[in-house]
Amino acid sequence: MALDADVIVIGAGLAGLAATAELTDAGRKVILLDQEPAASLGGQAHWSFGGLFLVDSPEQRRMRIRDSPALAWQDWLGTAGFDRPEDAWPRRWAEAYVDFAAGEKRAWLHAQGVRFFPVVGWAERGGLHADGPGNSVPRFHITWGTGPGLLEPFLRRVRAAAARGLVDLRFRHRVTGLTASAGAVDTVTGEVLVPSAAARGEASSREAAGHFELRAQAVIVTSGGIGGNHDLVRKAWPARLGTPPERMLSGVPAHVDGLMLGITADAGGHLVNGDRMWHYTEGIANWDPVWARHGIRILPGPSSLWLDARGRRLPVPLFPGFDTLGTLEHLRTTGHDHTWFVLNQRIIEKEFTLSGSEQNPDLTGRSLRGVLARALPGAPGPVRSHLDHGPDFVVAGNLRDLARGMNAKARAQLIDTAELRRVVEARDRELANPFAKDLQVTAIHGARRYLGDRLIRTAAPHRILDPAAAPLIAVRLSILTRKSLGGLETDLAARVLRPDGTPLDGVYAAGEAAGFGGGGVHGYRSLEGTFLGGCLFSGRTAGRAAAEATA
Repeated sequence: MALDADVIVIGAGLAGLAATAELTDAGRKVILLDQEPAASLGGQAHWSFGGLFLVDSPEQRRMRIRDSPALAWQDWLGTAGFDRPEDAWPRRWAEAYVDFAAGEKRAWLHAQGVRFFPVVGWAERGGLHADGPGNSVPRFHITWGTGPGLLEPFLRRVRAAAARGLVDLRFRHRVTGLTASAGAVDTVTGEVLVPSAAARGEASSREAAGHFELRAQAVIVTSGGIGGNHDLVRKAWPARLGTPPERMLSGVPAHVDGLMLGITADAGGHLVNGDRMWHYTEGIANWDPVWARHGIRILPGPSSLWLDARGRRLPVPLFPGFDTLGTLEHLRTTGHDHTWFVLNQRIIEKEFTLSGSEQNPDLTGRSLRGVLARALPGAPGPVRSHLDHGPDFVVAGNLRDLARGMNAKARAQLIDTAELRRVVEARDRELANPFAKDLQVTAIHGARRYLGDRLIRTAAPHRILDPAAAPLIAVRLSILTRKSLGGLETDLAARVLRPDGTPLDGVYAAGEAAGFGGGGVHGYRSLEGTFLGGCLFSGRTAGRAAAEATA
């Protein structure tokens, strides 16, 4: 039977685009399939903040940050916590990725036109021992142009290849099966869905208008994870995290449904580490949603007081921005699905950034004037919009009214005004000196020693109840589904492996579908900035390996 292409790539997100670009650079003919309409080309990366994990970069050195591959590898191992036989390939992928992040990653992207915001962010600060989880130094490099800016060179390369006749972009093609002949998977079957005018991220119809069958020498699966499918999230939820929340927000559109993972497993691929997931604990409901249960993550500075649903401070070191998984583990023991940030106007103006390209129009639009305006008084425009319209924000002139507003949002009398006052005033008393026994206050002082935090991310230490910093603000936080950390097990050539460890001939996987490499390169935790970079590294690897195999 005749082949329709050299390689079929399933999923037109960042990993799929990176793989396709590499394949076509090698002269291979590619069919790129996606179940969504053309408006969603680029997938989740379009909505991202564009953060990338780099090691010992020029941006870090300009910010007086001393980083090294050895320190980054120490942080990765302490964060991942690899402890299973299934972690053999993920650990090898992790070592290769850290080498990539410390080596050619930046130069490779820079040569394609990618540029970075000069201030390096400090995500996942950890707060435990030197060999524990978290980034020892700032490594979160924001792409100038955010997610769309990072997508640009790969969209350009794929569209140029399409103009040369090397890429056939087929949207509204939903894969339902992979089959083999002569011992290798070479056939992709599925449904052609009815045309859809759905805008990017909006739900599109699943009504089938016909069927398709396509053949190629190799197939690359880059279909993403399960974050938009709450049924699968709950099914995979590990016992170590307690019971899943009754109410969760979605950080990704509904089409991130995980169905292709099951299809690949049915064809013989091995799924591993499915119980490892990366869900954020600082989610707020988008007041102007694009998809169902659309949530936005707050990227907080270190000063907000983090309280559980009953107004109790979270234990050390569960401060804003320090340990996402540790916070999630603790919160599932409280008996409630929500928590609170308590802060004031001065803190929200300096420390609140909302994740996502659409929540940062200045960075996304590459507006230097807009970025400089962040230094002016007042919260950024998207933050102000959520203050004015968001269903999770309470603004008040005193603690009594703040507690009333918090209880009204929760529809339960969980916050006691006297206890809230005791907690806030106890914290505020620690601000009388430049030293303190409160470790969060110590962390704030420490953050201010880093130039990037001092400039744009951390408010000068002050009392939350300082009248000059009023009004008071409380923000209700929910669990926000985001990334699958497990996936299809792959070797270092991105070949999907069978349960017995042998390659599933003809099938490769990259991006979130492969746990960003190996079936779980992050282990239990992410150092942040590693998801987009993981898509690029694993997609590039899969594309180059498939190109060589189909020569």
